[in-house]
Amino acid sequence: MKPLAAEVLYNGQMAGILQRTTSQFSFRYTPAYLAGPLPAISLTLPKRDGAFVSPVLFSFFSGLLAEGVAKRIQCRTLNIDEQDEMLRLVKTAHSETIGAVTIREVSSP
Repeated sequence: MKPLAAEVLYNGQMAGILQRTTSQFSFRYTPAYLAGPLPAISLTLPKRDGAFVSPVLFSFFSGLLAEGVAKRIQCRTLNIDEQDEMLRLVKTAHSETIGAVTIREVSSP
């Protein structure tokens, strides 16, 4: 899969960057978000300096994705592979997510 990057926002404030390379996923909080009073975006991604790295999309972000019929409709409408969770995330989680976190695609990782 091709590299992809997204801004992760907490109540509209930039919290960090989520990236996919050809071999892994990473999430890193911005210095400004780390220094501020807002909480971590997830208990599984506590505020810390340095990147979180995983061979698969972090479960917190997977949890923001639609499932079942809604997933199939989104994938068909947006012409997205149902297995490409990161692309689904950046194309669908920019609004109307459950909770305070939204995702916004950036042009280059």
